[in-house]
Amino acid sequence: MEEMVVGNLFNGERDAQIQAARELSKLSSKQRHKLAERGVMSPLIGMLHSQDYEAIEAALFALLSLAFGSERNKIRIVKSGAIPFLLNLLQCQNEALIELTLAAMLILSSCTANKLKIASSGTIQHLVEFLNGDYSGDNSMNSISMQAKLDSIATLHNLSTCQQIIPSIASSGLLYSLLQLIHNSEKSSELVEKTIGLLENIVSFSENALSETASADGVIHALVETIEDGSPQCKEHAVGILLLICQSSRERYRGLILREGVMPGLLQLSVDGTRRAKNVSRELLLLLRDCSSYGSRNKQSKHELVEQIMQEIDAGDNIEGTTLRLVEEMIAKLST
Repeated sequence: MEEMVVGNLFNGERDAQIQAARELSKLSSKQRHKLAERGVMSPLIGMLHSQDYEAIEAALFALLSLAFGSERNKIRIVKSGAIPFLLNLLQCQNEALIELTLAAMLILSSCTANKLKIASSGTIQHLVEFLNGDYSGDNSMNSISMQAKLDSIATLHNLSTCQQIIPSIASSGLLYSLLQLIHNSEKSSELVEKTIGLLENIVSFSENALSETASADGVIHALVETIEDGSPQCKEHAVGILLLICQSSRERYRGLILREGVMPGLLQLSVDGTRRAKNVSRELLLLLRDCSSYGSRNKQSKHELVEQIMQEIDAGDNIEGTTLRLVEEMIAKLST
C-alpha cells in the first residue's frame, strides 16, 4: 500500500494521484511518518496548485493527516513551500476548500518552529483581509462561515504567541477587525472569546496596539458589557484589557471606565470569576477606588460604598459566601 501511494503521488495520472492522497489519509500514524520521510509533501503541495476541486480537497486532507500530531511533519510541510499555495486558496469561491485551508493553516501555525516562516509569507495580511471580507467582494464578514472566522482568529493567536511577530500583527489593520467582531457579536459567544483573547495578547506586548485600542470608539463600553455578559474566559480577557488601558494612563481612562458603569460587574467578577479574573479585577478596583474628585455627592456616596466593599475584600478573612452576599448587596445599591 505504501509503495502504491508513493508511486501514484509522484508519477500517477490525475485519478491515481487523488486516490493515493485519499489512501494516505487512511494509513496509520507510523505509515504516514514513513511516507513523509520519503517526501510525499511535494506532490501533495503540487496538487494544491491545480484548478481541480477534487485534487485540492484530497491533497488538503492528506496534508492535514500528515500534520496532525507530528511537529516534524508540520515543519516539513512548511519547508516544502505549502504556505503560498494555501494563501492562494483563500481567494477561491469554494467555502469547503476555504475551511480546509484555514484548518491546515491553524495546525501548521501551532508549531513554534513554523511561526516566523508563516508570518513572513504574508499570512497575517491575507488573514486580516479575509476577516475584513475583502475576498468576498462585498466587504462583508457575513459571507464568511463561523468556522472560518474562528480558525482565522485562532491562527493569528498562534502567531501572536511569538513576540517577534506582534509588531507586524499590530500594524496590519487587524485591531479594527477584532473590535468590530467584539462590538457586533454576542458577548458570551465562542467568537468573542477567541477574538478578545487574541486582542489581549496583542495589547499586552504592543504599546501602540494598546493605545489604538484604548482610543477606539466604544471599546471601553464593549469591554464593560463583556465583563457583565460574557463567558468566564471572555470576562477574564476583558478585565485584563481594561486593566492594561487603565495602567497605561490612569488619569485619562479611570473616569471613562467608571462612567461606563463597570463597578457592579467588576465587583461580581472579583468574587466569582476565574482565578486570574479575580486577581486582575481586584487590581483594577484598586486603580479605580480613589474617586474623591469624581462626580456629584450622590456619586461620591456610591464610591464610599465601593470603598466599604473593597475593605471587606481586602481583609481576606471572609468566607466566599459572605463576600458574595456583600457584593450582591453592593451591586443592588450601586444600581439604584
